[in-house]
Amino acid sequence: MILTCNSCGKKFVVPDSAITASGRMVQCGSCGNKWKQFPLEEVEKTQSIARPKKVVSRLQPVPQKIQKPKKVKKTAPKKQREISLYSPEYLAKKHGIKINDTQPVKKFSKKEKGKVSFGFYNSLILFIFLSIFLTRLLYFAQDFVINKFPVTEFYLNYFFESVRNIFEIIRDLLIIY
Repeated sequence: MILTCNSCGKKFVVPDSAITASGRMVQCGSCGNKWKQFPLEEVEKTQSIARPKKVVSRLQPVPQKIQKPKKVKKTAPKKQREISLYSPEYLAKKHGIKINDTQPVKKFSKKEKGKVSFGFYNSLILFIFLSIFLTRLLYFAQDFVINKFPVTEFYLNYFFESVRNIFEIIRDLLIIY
């Protein structure tokens, strides 16, 4: 019996007794396709086959897999907001915050600003310099203050001893590290 593959068309010679009436699963040796084969109609026995011939099929081109190009995500440029996130209209609509002051805020350049921010670190440095200046002034005027107010002698000695202790602690910390 000659079987033909449904997929690639290759033909195979199989003995008649190999395929029973209930059918048999067969597989193409060329492409690997599987199917259930039932016996073919009775072949006329008048024809005798002297010897089985090897049937060679023509090579059919195998369809190549076409790789689809990867989709590139197109990113649209960001749109500019029509309304500011901090405008009274947006805050009222989005967050339910109502602002009564609807006067537009004037934007000033650094030269036009009336208020200049001094900043935390500038304030700290100014405080340190003023403290040192007043401490040194009090140190040089200590004798004059004690002559005018004799009660302050104890407090001034205690103050300057505390200042010396603080500087000693800072000096020790800097030496250790």
